Amino acid sequence: MAIAAIGQICSTASIKGNLEQCVKLVASAARGQAKVLFLPEASDYIAPDGQTSLQLAEPQSTSPFVKGLQEAAREHSVAIHVGIHHREEGQDQSKRILNRALYITANGDINDAATYDKLHVFDYGSLKESATVQPGISLTAPFDSPIGRIGSLICFDLRFPEAGLALAQPGPHSAWKNKPAQIITYPSAFTLRTGAAHWETLLRARAIETQSYVIAAAQVGRHNEKRASWGHSIVADPWGNVVLKLQGEKEGEPQGTAEDGAEGEIGFVDIDLEHLEKVRREMPLQRRIDVYPEL
Repeated sequence: MAIAAIGQICSTASIKGNLEQCVKLVASAARGQAKVLFLPEASDYIAPDGQTSLQLAEPQSTSPFVKGLQEAAREHSVAIHVGIHHREEGQDQSKRILNRALYITANGDINDAATYDKLHVFDYGSLKESATVQPGISLTAPFDSPIGRIGSLICFDLRFPEAGLALAQPGPHSAWKNKPAQIITYPSAFTLRTGAAHWETLLRARAIETQSYVIAAAQVGRHNEKRASWGHSIVADPWGNVVLKLQGEKEGEPQGTAEDGAEGEIGFVDIDLEHLEKVRREMPLQRRIDVYPEL
């Protein structure tokens, strides 16, 4: 078994402050002997409005947030899976950006083959992610890590089971049919209402149907006057058991703020791949692709 760390923070529009929170969690992960630290969606910043979000976005190659995490990964020998915003090189600030998940190795290098751009953007009520975020165009093949093969998804992707199934239970024509994901990630920033109603149910369902570990590092608390996140970061095992759950908000007004949570919260969990293989072996999911489409 190998240890994974799950970090929970409250990002604001201060990239410097957010990086400080995350670097502290990297050090904590190293002290806990974790091999990989998972951080939430939009760890680099959560802006008060769309225009500010577009102005804050940078190419990952020049982002001080990304560079700071690379240095922390290298210093502490801990790999990092993290959600950021990415602007293409030379792109005008009025153009939509990408909601991205990066994997930084314990050597501080970015594994470009592991980079994933969020497929399903979140439009709910007055929150219109599609106004500032360009949806990704493809899944990313599962990639090796010290704790197992990881398949990356982000937040609202959680509501689309096909994506997780395609990563962890691929069909015979899949490019990764022989190396399916063992771990599905959902770095997130769920709202209070949707979090209270659906968060844990959806995560457990994705774990059960993919027979995978599901790791969901979440934003928590009030980011600004307009935006707050549910928290309750979760790890579910391949049988659907919740094996780790961090603190979070209650439905209604959030209690935590960025200042209150400046140290962030961290939890640790053993990733038991023997348990995963036992679940998959004893209950094989034999899909009827002669009846319905292959994923």
